[in-house]
Amino acid sequence: MGSNEGRQALEGFREPVRRWFAQTFGEPTRAQELCWPAIRSGASTLLLAPTGSGKTLAAFLAAIDAVLFDPPPPVLERCRVLYISPLKALAVDVEKNLRAPVAGILQQAEVMGWTAHEPAVAIRTGDTPASERVRFVKRPADILITTPESLYLLLTSAARAALRSVRSVIVDEIHATVGTKRGAHLALSLERLQELTGSPLQRIGLSATQRPLEEVARFLGGFEDDGPAEGPGVETVEEGLEVVLEHAAPVAARRERPVRIVDAGARKHLDLRVESAAADLVDAGRASSGAAGASAADRRGVWPAIHPLLLDLIGKHRSTLIFVNSRRLAERLAASLNELAGSEVVHAHHGSIAREQRLQIEGALKAGRLPGLVATSSLELGIDMGAIDLVIQVEAPPGVASAMQRIGRAGHRIGDASKGVIIPRYRADLLACAAITERMHAGAVEPMRYPRSPLDVLAQQIVAMVAVEDWTVDGLERVVRRAAPYASLPR
Repeated sequence: MGSNEGRQALEGFREPVRRWFAQTFGEPTRAQELCWPAIRSGASTLLLAPTGSGKTLAAFLAAIDAVLFDPPPPVLERCRVLYISPLKALAVDVEKNLRAPVAGILQQAEVMGWTAHEPAVAIRTGDTPASERVRFVKRPADILITTPESLYLLLTSAARAALRSVRSVIVDEIHATVGTKRGAHLALSLERLQELTGSPLQRIGLSATQRPLEEVARFLGGFEDDGPAEGPGVETVEEGLEVVLEHAAPVAARRERPVRIVDAGARKHLDLRVESAAADLVDAGRASSGAAGASAADRRGVWPAIHPLLLDLIGKHRSTLIFVNSRRLAERLAASLNELAGSEVVHAHHGSIAREQRLQIEGALKAGRLPGLVATSSLELGIDMGAIDLVIQVEAPPGVASAMQRIGRAGHRIGDASKGVIIPRYRADLLACAAITERMHAGAVEPMRYPRSPLDVLAQQIVAMVAVEDWTVDGLERVVRRAAPYASLPR
């Protein structure tokens, strides 16, 4: 190893792991240097680090080290590591990327004469065949990769017994769930899992765009069993047909579980520009409404100018991702570009595409057989697309965090700049694109806040809990109020 910090960061790992890492990567990234001591100590850890900084390996390497070299437990207690992905596609991607480190370390162990145990890795998502689900119940894998929804189903099924031995949980792309009811659902599932295991879980959260870190750490870690929160009362807020309880008091009256925050969020270099496809952008209102005075060009919008610009940019790069903000637009834009090019230069990629077709498309891009993809947020969350030269965003993205995730897909390797072009569609959109670009350069992502006491999610989880075992009201309250979104839930 070169730097002293790098050597120190790897010291806690077994020798075959250290040698494999040194031969494969040379030096740890800054994110890995900072987070490995915390993770190796068993502390729950929240890691903020740029795209391409080796976050997933940073989280997994300690687990791989333990699973390979610790004495294997009994068959029904094998599942010790749980990885939770916000996307089914990302879960499959991580399983593939685990194979290389495991194979490399096993090979190094064999050369050095070390005894190692090859770990079993299982995936549980909505796409998992019934035969594999049954196999996991009978012979749990050492590492289980799943989604928030599938974890909920596992906890409410016969497979829950296989989760009793879980000791560490990795929540990837944690920013994608924190601010939503999906996140409140996950927080409750994690508390149910901890209750099932009977011991504290090591929780590891990963993201490139999460602020404020204290709020996300509170969501990840939850709260201790130390009595009710104190506060002046409850305010009822109606949202449509549902009622959400908001505590006016802060939750600081309850004791937060300790979570180490590792901020390795050094700003990634952006090679980013806003480029208009037309000299005079149309007014969006006139173009969409066909108002009197709107010309034929106005009604067509700026698309006739955008299509040639996109093809020109695709032609100048080996691999290009084009992000749009809806599935319908992704399909239409891909069809228009292929028609104009006279061949298939891009393919649409979104969450509704069948798994087999999606894997073929991703494989074609990685292999260089397909120059580009037109994608929605399905490719925003870290799916491995190989080396992407350029990311194009058509129309202002939903927010700064989303834009950082999308543009960060380019130059995914450590040290590379992320090259991106944002193309506005109309005049007001130009202002939004310019504002988001300025905030991206400043690293000013939007703050997030987890929901407070969403009762519809709570009702669903309580039904699931009492469906599999008997609970007292006191027991339910104790477990539910450990989850950060429900820490201030009144009796």
